[in-house]
Amino acid sequence: MTDTAHALGASRTFWELIERRAALTPDRPVLLQGDRTLTFGELRDRCERVAAGLYGLGVRPGSVVAWQLPTRIETVLLSFALTRVGAVQSPVIPFYRDREVGFALRESKAGFFAVPGTWRAFDHTEMAHRLSARLPHPPPHVFEAYAALPDGDPAVLPPPPTDGTAPRWIYWTSGTTSDPKGVLHTDRSLIAGGSCLAHALRPTPDDIGSIAFPFAHIGGPDYAVMLLLHGFPAVLFEQFALPGALADYRRHGVTVAGGSTAFYSMFLTEQRKDPAHPLVPTLRLLAGGGAPKPPELYHEVVREMGVQLTHGYGMTEVPMITMGSPDDTAENLATTEGRPPAGMEVRITDEEGKPLPHGTDGEIRLRGEAVCQGYLNAATPAFDPDGFLITGDIGHVQDTGHLTLTGRIKDIIIRKGENISAKEIEDLLHTHPDVADAAVIGLPDPDRGERVCAVIEQPPGAAPLTLAEIAGFLRAEGLSTHKLPEQLEVLEALPRNEALRKVLKYKLRERFA
Repeated sequence: MTDTAHALGASRTFWELIERRAALTPDRPVLLQGDRTLTFGELRDRCERVAAGLYGLGVRPGSVVAWQLPTRIETVLLSFALTRVGAVQSPVIPFYRDREVGFALRESKAGFFAVPGTWRAFDHTEMAHRLSARLPHPPPHVFEAYAALPDGDPAVLPPPPTDGTAPRWIYWTSGTTSDPKGVLHTDRSLIAGGSCLAHALRPTPDDIGSIAFPFAHIGGPDYAVMLLLHGFPAVLFEQFALPGALADYRRHGVTVAGGSTAFYSMFLTEQRKDPAHPLVPTLRLLAGGGAPKPPELYHEVVREMGVQLTHGYGMTEVPMITMGSPDDTAENLATTEGRPPAGMEVRITDEEGKPLPHGTDGEIRLRGEAVCQGYLNAATPAFDPDGFLITGDIGHVQDTGHLTLTGRIKDIIIRKGENISAKEIEDLLHTHPDVADAAVIGLPDPDRGERVCAVIEQPPGAAPLTLAEIAGFLRAEGLSTHKLPEQLEVLEALPRNEALRKVLKYKLRERFA
């Protein structure tokens, strides 16, 4: 990391980082979308006006503002404007629906909720008002923030916040239960996470990045911090699909792309349509995380696309834990999740929390500035007595410091970088009259990282169920589209142990993988 980036990384708050970058390179571009360009100086100035507009709506330091918006320049402006006010913001992935959105509004007690109106044929405003009417506390003020944002005179604003260690971000992740968890982050934890990412990828001011994933994901601020530290721009994609998005990658000369395993596979599929010509001539690096990466996919990308691929390990609780570096060996890049940066402690423990030696599989526990401060309204602690976050993931550390993931204690499916709770889907399946019992598992998938497979028992005399019928039922129950099973298996009896008759999911994975 350059001396300038290192100095910026010491910023106390997100807004301080924005101001310092704007002062250094006010005329350099930071956000590119279609024909629009926003410079670092314009970013700061527009954010102050949006912050004043939010202040006029009643948003104050400490106000909880939920927002469910696609990846647009306006979304970044709104999020950064909230950091100027000192509000607590709760980003919600834009394709979440009633179940997740209602839970986030209820648990966060949001006083304001920004939505895009009707987006991709779905009326978010109508959903917001419908959900607000059911809340036990006063409903949030719902406002649309898509093409236009609140505007005002910055003279009305109070001084920006100076405490970077106060929880001002609530990100939502699925747990082992049917309900998501609100992960509490501070400005400093997000700046530390972005600094870790930048340290691993080593971008330069000449790079052109890309944000093709939801900015409401924890990767949004992670990537934004990297842009602010190193002073380079990123192309934003409101809707990512190939080959449609390729025109903007080529027009803007993107050098760094990616997102997760699914993105790598999509780029590779397009490259194979015309092997003789580089898919994006300027592209030098694919990078991402959030889902398992098959080693063979790394080798195929490097060989067929002629670019480097670095993959990492992160989670909503810790946006950047380890990351492959461009100067790692091919073996390490293909088979590990990279190394942790300075300041990130990775401890491998047994079930009782006792540290294990290198090369031994155990539970992964984490400590460092990029680690969250815990969970919203949590009844159980997230940390062990030594202050390490208990992840529930399984892996081992090599003598070189590289981390290899080998499994998960949590019964979570990671599809295209998004955590999906198996129990949430199972609970809904159990309400179907033609389902006697159900188990939902994740199966390895080269395009998605994992795919969702539902395995069911049916009661005697029930008509055989199809995947389309199951998907339609779950969709009608309010389950988000990205969580719907992509494979259905029907068994006479689920495999169980003899003691407590617990379903043996490992046998299902072995059978259907």
